[in-house]
Amino acid sequence: MTTAATQTTAQPSRWTLDASHSSVGFSVRHMMITNVRGEFQKVSGEAVFDPATPEASKVTATIDVASINTREEKRDGHLRSADFFDAEKHPTITFESKRVRRAGDGYEVVGDLTIRGTTREVTLTVEDVTAEHADPWGNRRIGASARTKVRRSDFGMTWNSALEAGGVLVGDEISIAIEVSLIKQG
Repeated sequence: MTTAATQTTAQPSRWTLDASHSSVGFSVRHMMITNVRGEFQKVSGEAVFDPATPEASKVTATIDVASINTREEKRDGHLRSADFFDAEKHPTITFESKRVRRAGDGYEVVGDLTIRGTTREVTLTVEDVTAEHADPWGNRRIGASARTKVRRSDFGMTWNSALEAGGVLVGDEISIAIEVSLIKQG
């Protein structure tokens, strides 16, 4: 089965991320009760996408750590501190793909995720790749959704607090959800 993007794009194309129509969100278990969600409001990136030969595709992204927003200023400040992201010493999070392969109707993008100066290999499950469309301003666009899970402790973020009833204040597993709108270049 082929994706809609495969049906309309026949060769490798360079795409840049439209930051105003894209998002990088996350959620983490808080107090063993609920998931707290947040997002990074400043992200940039590009892709070379070849649906005929996905193995030739490449993806890079950079996230501004200081742009974290969980709708709670005090929590955001703590997340920027050395207890978590240490934004002063490590102002960006980066992703650089190493391999891309077709997986059902979508793709798996394996790459290096660097947070706090620590790099770990992660796999993004990419789905809902749209067909290429023209927007009202004459640009060609595609969109996609991606998701993955990481352990914050793998990136040196081990701060926590034990709860009186058992468990911890902040979970270790982070769910990441990405929505991108990409604009074709050249």
